[in-house]
Amino acid sequence: MQTIASNSHDFCEYAECVQSINALMCRLMLDILVAYIDLFSLPLVRCEEEEDIVENEEEEEVEEIEEEEEMEEEVEEVEEEEEEVEDGAEENGEDSKPKTKTGFVPGLAPPKIPEGEKVDFDDIHRKRMEKDLNELGTLIEAHFEKRKKEEEELLSLTDRIEKRRSDRAEQMKIRAEREKERQNKVNEEKARKEDEEAKKKADDDARKKMILSNLSFTGYKQTQTGPKRQTEREKKKKILNERRKELTIDHMREDALKEKAKELWERVHQLEAEKFELQYQATKQKYEVTVLRNRVSDHQKIPKGKKRGLRK
Repeated sequence: MQTIASNSHDFCEYAECVQSINALMCRLMLDILVAYIDLFSLPLVRCEEEEDIVENEEEEEVEEIEEEEEMEEEVEEVEEEEEEVEDGAEENGEDSKPKTKTGFVPGLAPPKIPEGEKVDFDDIHRKRMEKDLNELGTLIEAHFEKRKKEEEELLSLTDRIEKRRSDRAEQMKIRAEREKERQNKVNEEKARKEDEEAKKKADDDARKKMILSNLSFTGYKQTQTGPKRQTEREKKKKILNERRKELTIDHMREDALKEKAKELWERVHQLEAEKFELQYQATKQKYEVTVLRNRVSDHQKIPKGKKRGLRK
């Protein structure tokens, strides 16, 4: 059972180690995938931003061109109106100055867009690619540092598991030795008890044989001394028969029966008094025997030369 428990415990530790390794590998693959996604998504995002900037600039240029065309159309309309006014004045012969409008100043040129330096999109793209590569390099370096740290943690974990396994093997070895010693002691104790029981049984058998032999001898002795005991029994029986006389009251009258009953009552009273006296004497003798035994025991306990203050 202990071996099964240790194997199951080692299997659980191995399963935990494999599970931790799988988790670390999954984390590593996710980090690499995220790094590659960042690497390929940054240039796309930046290209989209550049395209948005170019589109915005083109839209602004188109709007400026449209505004210039509108300004030119307005100037042409104003010039045509002035020519019509001058033609009408000449026809009517009126020498008056032409009316001028205060709300609009004709003859203004449309503002020109200043031409600046051309934007080098290749240079911008190259710089951004260099920046992305630098960021990717830092990410990869951080990833490998993290991976190195996780590998060190995994190695330390495996070292701890091996150390714990060796310690457990040592403990199991010590426990097995102790269990073996205990089993040996149990076997020795069992063998000793069996020997004692066998010896005791042999002694009992010998004692029984001796008792049987003694009984056979006493039976033979009783057969030899049977008449003597029979005579003692006969004596006791004779004394009891003398004491216990048979009652013949069939022919007695009432007065004789009363006298006989009175006589028997006096006899019972006498016997009860004798019984009480004998019990009292037996109790007194028992007390005296107890006192004498106590004195003897006290006398034996006191050492020689200090036998003073004994009970009297």
